[in-house]
Amino acid sequence: MLVITALSASVICALYIMLSFRVIGLRRKHQVSVGDGGNADLLRAIRTQANLTEYAPLSLILLACLESNGAHWLLCALLAIAFLAGRILHPVGMKEDGAMKIRVLSMQLTFVSLMALAIFNVLWLIWLLFTR
Repeated sequence: MLVITALSASVICALYIMLSFRVIGLRRKHQVSVGDGGNADLLRAIRTQANLTEYAPLSLILLACLESNGAHWLLCALLAIAFLAGRILHPVGMKEDGAMKIRVLSMQLTFVSLMALAIFNVLWLIWLLFTR
């Protein structure tokens, strides 16, 4: 049962919908149907949404692999929490200039959790191969 993956996917979905509504609202406000219309706020919102879209699938695939192969739930939960924290902080860091430290932290959490998911998947598979 992929409980942690399902919960993580649900949180990511909620975040994605929130970011989508932000893009839609700015499109309406600035009357831009395609692209960013040269509007910096809309561009920032589009990139924030796209950034989640770029990183979330890989993290969920790696998390599902680790969880379905029987890794301890706490390890999966900690890695999921780190990734989700990074993704939740990212929109905050993408707001007006001055939030660069939060943005950097969000990307550090994202990259560290993705690397850890990849490494733990490999190590877990090696462990499984040699202990069966």
